[in-house]
Amino acid sequence: MIGLSRAFRNNDRFKLNHRLNLFLIFPFIILLTASPLQAQQPSTEDLQKEIRALGQSVKEMQKDLQEIKALLLSKAPPAAPQNVVLDIGNSPVQGAANAKLTLIEFSDYQCPFCGRHVRETATQIDKDFIATGKLRYVFVNLPLEGIHRFAFKAAEAANCAGEQGKYWEMHNRLFENQTKLDPLTPYAEALGLDIPKFEECLNSGREAAAIRRDMALAQNAAVTSTPTFFLAYTDPKSSKVKTVRRITGALHYSSFKLEIEKLLNGGPEAPTQNSEQR
Repeated sequence: MIGLSRAFRNNDRFKLNHRLNLFLIFPFIILLTASPLQAQQPSTEDLQKEIRALGQSVKEMQKDLQEIKALLLSKAPPAAPQNVVLDIGNSPVQGAANAKLTLIEFSDYQCPFCGRHVRETATQIDKDFIATGKLRYVFVNLPLEGIHRFAFKAAEAANCAGEQGKYWEMHNRLFENQTKLDPLTPYAEALGLDIPKFEECLNSGREAAAIRRDMALAQNAAVTSTPTFFLAYTDPKSSKVKTVRRITGALHYSSFKLEIEKLLNGGPEAPTQNSEQR
């Protein structure tokens, strides 16, 4: 079946390339046929025939272009869902529980773009919105194991540090040392953790299940890259939030500020006073 699927894709690619090549050389064919090859002037009837032939060629070319457009659209990936319900009850949180908005980040400790977000954007978001009580921040693990071999264990290390009340301290230190995530014990020592307890936690793998739950949450929300963010209106009575904005990539602070302020100022998705989220 894989071979057949690949053959169909190759056939589609051949058809697309063939049509594009015809489209590109068509103007040159017109120029050649329009140039006088002989001194004899064509008759009116000959000119009319050429015009009709060119008109037919244009119609065929338009048909080919429509088929190319349809083919390209059929290969386009589906749009990522914007409004998804996320259960963030077991995720680490910063900020006021009653903040109007919640920012959820799916991230990977070894992802360079995630590191850039932490260095260039997260601090300003914290200063302007989290520290002022307008926004709470939720971190969800999405280690991309296929390309980042140390990311999963780093996520476990942050949770193990959290057992001793130092989750965010370890979280920050891991992002500061993205290219040096093995071994992890030196970071625990720098934070003054109980090393035997930390190593027992890390070696037992008991935090792995929590990381897998985060990854399942990402899959349900169609998150496939890091960092990916969601903005949602906070429901202090529920661990679930219904997202209203999706932001993909390590965008500039101004992009986050624009989206956050639009929702704080009562965007079109703002819930009414008596509304409930399910």
